[in-house]
Amino acid sequence: MECGFVKGCENDVEMTSCSGALVVMETERLLVREMILEDVDALFAIMGKLEVMYAWEHGFTKGEVREWIGRQISRYREEGCGYYAVILKENGLLIGQAGLLRSIMNGMKVVEVGYIFDNVYWHNGYGTEAANACLEYAFGHLGLNTVYCSIRPENKASIRVAERLGMTLHGSHVGMYRGKEMPHLIYEKR
Repeated sequence: MECGFVKGCENDVEMTSCSGALVVMETERLLVREMILEDVDALFAIMGKLEVMYAWEHGFTKGEVREWIGRQISRYREEGCGYYAVILKENGLLIGQAGLLRSIMNGMKVVEVGYIFDNVYWHNGYGTEAANACLEYAFGHLGLNTVYCSIRPENKASIRVAERLGMTLHGSHVGMYRGKEMPHLIYEKR
């Protein structure tokens, strides 16, 4: 499947017009699909929480969530990947997001795996399950040799997820967000 369009749909029409065509990955318990603008309320319910977004040091406004979704949709078309909505199969609820982002760390172009889940669903292995599917997609479908993960040092839960994925500490970098320097650890998997 090429991001933005689905093979098998008539005339390569946009994905949103093909039933189920937004699904990029599937695990035992989760569907991982492209985000759509209609996800704004569900994602705001997650990203609006400071306890979920503590690594960003603020909960997002509904407008910021709408912009976030727009950036992911653009990334699918322009970069071939982005953050994806994670849906719990048993009830169809959007419980978080996970994906692959093209970025620059210490002057090097990389692809990193990322994940954000509603704190109501923490400690159930969903983050690890979704991120592992993203790694399989990165190595298998995208043909990458290395995937990175950028994590704030105080984010112990994300560090545990990276370690469960078999990622190892590779170094550090400083990211800028809202004019503030934010130190990050770099984990990698080859």
